[in-house]
Amino acid sequence: MTDAVAGLPPRPPIVFRTKALYGLGAAANIIKQRGITTFLLLFYNQVVGLPPAMVSTAIMIALIFDAFVDPTIGQISDNTRTRWGRRHPFMYAAALPVSIAFYLIWNPPVGWEHEALFAYMLVCLLTIRLFDTFFELPSSALLAELTADYDQRTSIIAIRSFCGVAGGLVMQLLVYQVFLKKNADGTGGLLERDGWQLYSIVAAITIFTIILISSAGTNHQIPYLRKPPTRKITIPAMLREVAATLNNRSFVVLTISGMFMNVSLGLKTALELYFNLYFWGLTQGQLAIMTVTGVVASIIGVTLAPIISGKIGKRYAAITMFFGAVVALLLPIGLRILGVMPPNGTPLLFGILIVDFMANGIMAIMTGVMLQSMIADVVEDSEVKTGRRSEGLLFSADNLFKKIVSGVGVFVSGVLLTFVAFPQGAKPNEVDPELLRNLALIYLPTIGGFYVVAISCLFLYRIDKSVHEENLRKLAQGALEVRTTDAQIEAGSPAATGPAGDLSPVAPRP
Repeated sequence: MTDAVAGLPPRPPIVFRTKALYGLGAAANIIKQRGITTFLLLFYNQVVGLPPAMVSTAIMIALIFDAFVDPTIGQISDNTRTRWGRRHPFMYAAALPVSIAFYLIWNPPVGWEHEALFAYMLVCLLTIRLFDTFFELPSSALLAELTADYDQRTSIIAIRSFCGVAGGLVMQLLVYQVFLKKNADGTGGLLERDGWQLYSIVAAITIFTIILISSAGTNHQIPYLRKPPTRKITIPAMLREVAATLNNRSFVVLTISGMFMNVSLGLKTALELYFNLYFWGLTQGQLAIMTVTGVVASIIGVTLAPIISGKIGKRYAAITMFFGAVVALLLPIGLRILGVMPPNGTPLLFGILIVDFMANGIMAIMTGVMLQSMIADVVEDSEVKTGRRSEGLLFSADNLFKKIVSGVGVFVSGVLLTFVAFPQGAKPNEVDPELLRNLALIYLPTIGGFYVVAISCLFLYRIDKSVHEENLRKLAQGALEVRTTDAQIEAGSPAATGPAGDLSPVAPRP
């Protein structure tokens, strides 16, 4: 379905510059997300001194709060009418508050009691989550409006995924090698508080700048974006619309898969630094090398994703890459438990971990590209059934369930650290090996089980290229019928009217 058919001005081709500026926006979200998921537990537990259960509880509460904010912002942005379109006002409004809150969370007051620090951390997290939603959700929803092409969506998501991963990893590299670099005399490092202030300043300014640049980079697309119909709608009617939109089989199975995947991701990201520092005994220099490896992996992943998707389809590409990424993630830990990995501190061990990290990164980013593109294809499938464009609602609802359960994953990570009695202020190479083994023995079956369920759900997804193109054909036919009816009305001919109470600009089609 072309924009001309939909009643909009003919859209000029989406050039690479537009794709790149749109994709750049993901870097702001991932810089923020990596800071919270990778470093926040370590910072507040090992540097500030909060018990891990308190830190993970605050993160879980913020994620659950964010999950319920998402559908609200999604539904509102779907139905917003302004001269700047329905997405851009929210995106611009996010820049300043999310940046200030991100700076503040890394600079908590000194000398406060645990309860006061917990409240301070929670307020900062809630503010970050709220205004991050103002940008990330409308920005993500733009994908389905920029193009309806099945393959071009994958290429745009590939660019966006690369920008997100690269931005997050570059900032992480700066943490290891600049802001909190471990000096030869033993000073500095991740457990030194002063370095976190510089990190927070640079990260906050970067997030603010990226949001403004990415939002401005798609301004010229506003005349070609869909506009919601002018209508009055009651809350019960809106709730019925939400229920009808979300009652889509392919969307439901993607959501369930995403829920199980994000429990595992929340657990993985919260404990990843613990495993790297304590289980594998890696130095900050080695972590920096792995970070650079991650950037290379993301380049390879986003390059291969559209190619693999074009050859075997998005669903089977996602399943294959997802399975491979999980194997690469869990295999080294399993082999260490079995006693067949080289000792910590040896070049051979680090070489194996680098190769494994590269393989995991390539397949993980390819999986993410496929899944985001599959969600975008649900937009037209839902529109065929409901008669409404609901990009914001679909992306926000997908995020809702993922964020709720990823909060559970972060909470579980704190519980596991508490259960194994992980010491506070622990230094690498000084933690009891038996304690680390116990942590790994609990971690592997827990995270592996959730990943198995997530992969299994993807087999039930039903929108392939042929189904998507048929959906576009039906929508084009529906738009043609609407224009014909409008022409008849202007000519004075009687026109058929839709069922009483129908709120849709185009009636749902079978």
